[in-house]
Amino acid sequence: MNRPLVEIRALRKTYRRGSTDVPVLENLDLSIEAGEFVALMGPSGSGKSTLLNLIAGLDRPTSGTVKIGGRDIQKLADRELDRWRNRSIGFIFQLYNLVPVLTALENVELPLLLAPIASRVRRERAAAALRIVGLAARMEHRPTELSGGEQQRVAIARALVSDPVLFLADEPTGDLDTRSADEILALMQFLNKTAGKTFVMVTHDPRAAERASRTVHLEKGRLVNGA
Repeated sequence: MNRPLVEIRALRKTYRRGSTDVPVLENLDLSIEAGEFVALMGPSGSGKSTLLNLIAGLDRPTSGTVKIGGRDIQKLADRELDRWRNRSIGFIFQLYNLVPVLTALENVELPLLLAPIASRVRRERAAAALRIVGLAARMEHRPTELSGGEQQRVAIARALVSDPVLFLADEPTGDLDTRSADEILALMQFLNKTAGKTFVMVTHDPRAAERASRTVHLEKGRLVNGA
């Protein structure tokens, strides 16, 4: 039987504040299959973003395991973890995180700069990613010349260009109007259903969560359903 793409077992994360240990995640188990679109919901402070950071290897657990594609990522040394993350994870943020002085094409190229590929191939792949997200005519525009929805499409193309095994989206529609948010969610659904891309999306919006194939709820660092 195939293993889940994401396997989280007995996961705990505690932060130290002064002389006090503050638990954020408690004994959490979660499996995500390849090709799923999972919405992660819960009140502020429930541990959603912490869980996303642990899946990405941006933080390390206090105890427990996080395996992506069968690989125990907390056993990787820092430099190896950076290389793995650059190849394997596509990030989509609420505020886009685009470089304002670069064009859309140049922003999408950024994740490929560390890869041993020719500049011509890098540019072709970036252009292809922008075509996939519907921005073929906007490649030479800078972020200030794009709408919020277009900037988020550039961010999705940037996440897509490395062909990651897993997309992690943290409130990807939180800064968008309703129409732009619907377009971005439809694009994520398209990539999920037609290209088989796996998404884990943190959201407070029930309408956004409805686009996912499964919703997982966190409360006070524990899963309340959907594991």
